[in-house]
Amino acid sequence: MKAVQFAQYGGPEVLQMQEVPDPIPAAEDVLIAVKAATINRLDLFQRDGSRPVGSFPFTPGLEAAGVVINDANGFRAGERVMTARALEAKGGGGYASKLAVPAAHLSRIPEGVSFEEAVAAGLAASTAWGSLFDLGHLQAGQRVLIWAGSSGVGTIAIQIAKHAGAWVATTASSEERANTLRKLGADLVVNSKQEDVSKVLQEHGGVHLVIELVSSTLQTSIEACMNDGRIILIGNLGGQKATIDTQVQRIKRVTVVGGGALRAAPADEQRILNLIAEKALTPIIAQVLPITQVAEGHRILASGELQGKIVLLHE
Repeated sequence: MKAVQFAQYGGPEVLQMQEVPDPIPAAEDVLIAVKAATINRLDLFQRDGSRPVGSFPFTPGLEAAGVVINDANGFRAGERVMTARALEAKGGGGYASKLAVPAAHLSRIPEGVSFEEAVAAGLAASTAWGSLFDLGHLQAGQRVLIWAGSSGVGTIAIQIAKHAGAWVATTASSEERANTLRKLGADLVVNSKQEDVSKVLQEHGGVHLVIELVSSTLQTSIEACMNDGRIILIGNLGGQKATIDTQVQRIKRVTVVGGGALRAAPADEQRILNLIAEKALTPIIAQVLPITQVAEGHRILASGELQGKIVLLHE
């Protein structure tokens, strides 16, 4: 089979298409032919060495959608499936053309949902669901602030929270992006470059929950909360360090929870795909590229100008 790998850290040019052995499924695995994968920021960090990988050569790709090759573990040959745990599969990550995936890590792609849509939801939707419900305990009627609304997690989290009956605020850096986020269901979009986010949110009554994707904005998130508010820290798009006023956090009784490597349960990942089939959720796809152009995809993502996911198609 073919796989895009890197054998040393560096720029996008270190990504090379290689011929590698097919993965050998274990008893609990399902062998799939990968049709679509995505590029995530972690892929860039792994490639440049800022998030070191275990060994070389390394095959990136956090998620993959494809077709079952042989009947196994309740899955039938020809079924369309998705995994948001591709790096845990045999054969590498989603940049590989075949994977042997534990059956417990697979969701079935419903009729009417494309490989591109399924994989674009993938890990971003799983993270959004886990942060909103598993850690954030969001309830209908509550108010949530989702930072970086144009990010992969942000665009799907807005839709999931709105579908759950929440009032949703988010942030954007331009009016063009803000208009897209309103169409996704955001009740309030704050321009984080021009407005004081915490002041605007307090003028609207504050929020019960914050999905913190930036990290350097943690103090603002605390100020945006109502008393007994909850902050789920799942990203550090703005850097790994933040200075906070512990007095404000103490008086408001704001809880900050680290999300870790957050994923929803496979049953909830299946629920997400079903919502896409029902047109209740729409994954935002910024660009679709053949896997042979993966290096260019890395350059595009690094530019920071995208709204949505870059999808890679295997031949």
